[in-house]
Amino acid sequence: MSEILNKLSGQGVAIWLDDISRERLRTGNLEQLIREKNVVGVTSNPTIFANALSKGDAYDTQLHDLAVRGVEVGEAVRAITTYDIRWAADVLRPVYDASGGVDGRVSLEVDPRLARDSEKTIAEARALWWLVDRPNLMIKIPATVEGLPAITQALSEGISVNVTLIFSLERYRAVMDAWLAGLEAAQAKGLNLATIESVASFFVSRVDTEIDKRLDKLGKPELKGKAGIANARLAYAAFEEVMNSERWQRLRGAGARPQRPLWASTGVKNPEYSDTMYVDQLVAPGTVNTMPEKTLDATADHANVTGDTVRPFYEQAWNTMAALKDAGVDYDDVVKVLEDEGVDKFEASWNELLESVTKNLVP
Repeated sequence: MSEILNKLSGQGVAIWLDDISRERLRTGNLEQLIREKNVVGVTSNPTIFANALSKGDAYDTQLHDLAVRGVEVGEAVRAITTYDIRWAADVLRPVYDASGGVDGRVSLEVDPRLARDSEKTIAEARALWWLVDRPNLMIKIPATVEGLPAITQALSEGISVNVTLIFSLERYRAVMDAWLAGLEAAQAKGLNLATIESVASFFVSRVDTEIDKRLDKLGKPELKGKAGIANARLAYAAFEEVMNSERWQRLRGAGARPQRPLWASTGVKNPEYSDTMYVDQLVAPGTVNTMPEKTLDATADHANVTGDTVRPFYEQAWNTMAALKDAGVDYDDVVKVLEDEGVDKFEASWNELLESVTKNLVP
């Protein structure tokens, strides 16, 4: 095992892999990453599945069988993705059991075309929860305005939720409110709150990508590469505020567990930046960092893990955000653009997945 990854885990950061494929599962690679790279969870998204399906022959037999049976393309995609998720959940089950249900989690996203429809999102979340039928599943629901009531409803029914596509601090606070409301409703129904797990996926590198473009136009290159980390650090400050609230303390007393901040989009897009900056600069207890394998390998090799790199830097983060505003960066517009792009990108990947499966549904 990597000494650096051991240090990272020791600081209270859960290391999750931001990837899944049937090839990874059938070769035993996921088990290897659990043993050797401290991986204790897996996240997936439509782009990851589209990429997995485009490579190799791991899906050929199932695609053939689905074609012979005349299965409609939408149900075929569900059959393919839930198969992989069940398999990954079974591989991670020992981690789930050893952590008392905190880790060992596998996330599966609802159809991103439903991101602006609350009722359809919750219906799809229920269907996927039933199809996978594993206690260590998390259903990924986007943090759109329409996604918020679906988050509350899913949690109220005992469905564990990974809230995805969070970019703004304001929306993150709304996500935490939706999470608390869901737990309160679950408690009113008499459900066991200790079995309902949630993470809030706060995207990092995409913030820098968008803001850096604007800084170039504004002639302020000295501020580039700072926004993503500052934004995430302030998200953790907001998380701490909620953890200190009476509302949360009541739920905690009833057995509920925190909705951990999860750092997503941690692959560095700009080659001029350190390839581990979204890992070693966001070390804080009770967080999750989900990494593409390239970032995981880089972290294991040369990340600089020295301790908490979030809480001592709140003032610096506020100063960074103030400097960006002074430079002319419109934060509200940035996060709106990122949310719209995030939904559009996942929808495009989903359509790519549908097209790929459609071509293969020929007996």
